[in-house]
Amino acid sequence: MTNLHERGHLLTEQINPDSLNLDLLSSEELVELFNREDEKAVAAVASAKKQLSEAIEQTAKSLSQGGRLFYIGAGTSGRLGVLDASECPPTFCTPPELVQGIIAGGDKSLRRSSEQLEDNVTDGEAIIREYQISKLDVVVGITAGGTTPYVLGALDAACALGATTIFMTCVPQDQVSSPADIDIRLLTGPEILAGSTRLKAGTATKLALNILSTGVMVRLGKVYGNRMVDVAVTNQKLHDRALRILQDLTGLTRDTANVLLGRSGKRVKLALLMHWTGLGKEASEQLLSAHDNNLRAAVNSHKQHSKSKSKT
Repeated sequence: MTNLHERGHLLTEQINPDSLNLDLLSSEELVELFNREDEKAVAAVASAKKQLSEAIEQTAKSLSQGGRLFYIGAGTSGRLGVLDASECPPTFCTPPELVQGIIAGGDKSLRRSSEQLEDNVTDGEAIIREYQISKLDVVVGITAGGTTPYVLGALDAACALGATTIFMTCVPQDQVSSPADIDIRLLTGPEILAGSTRLKAGTATKLALNILSTGVMVRLGKVYGNRMVDVAVTNQKLHDRALRILQDLTGLTRDTANVLLGRSGKRVKLALLMHWTGLGKEASEQLLSAHDNNLRAAVNSHKQHSKSKSKT
């Protein structure tokens, strides 16, 4: 492990030769420079596709067995983890405890910088115990520079408890090693503003977290085609989205789709199954439950059962 107090050699702390005259650029030139540099964030995520794929598979497996997914970070990295976790309930109708974001300093650090709190290893270890993390859970330690003591302490504690651990950083392995099961390196290079990892490093991290959480939810059957059929219908926008999903996939009128949505208890997945099978709400719920709430599997099972009955 690198000396945590000497970080100048880290890739994320180095000087970007393409932005040495940053303060002399016009606004248009500055935007063009950012555009060129941000392309490196996309390329960095693409280079980590094998590790991201493995993370999706392992996390989906753990969650299907009753585990939880935790993002742990400090500063920008912590905020990105909390953001991704907070989007899962409305998008995939997951319980809040299934995917959780933990930031050094707690929720107050989301609005007010408290970067000094990232330097405490024991706080990271303690948070793992506080959340009663076990071998069923997945812990993603997010640290752009790879040396955040709070995150490393949390990962070490999670490893000791047998949890699946994932390390997400923007520095190469020869600069910072990791004890994690899965090692995701998003090598975006030096920032336009030296050391400001809320820029390319933050962008790449956000992209990677998008892929991880969405990929896991796809594996868990939260998606049908490319539709969020487990969307939580909690406001007018999401109610409209639910109706459009029903209309698009069934050909029903908006009024009829609204009646169906109401009969299903505002559960789009259940409404689709009721429509496609002709089953009532209770029978559809039982069919979904028998197939781990996977809509496609439930529909296919009903079709096969109907065919076998017709042959007899």
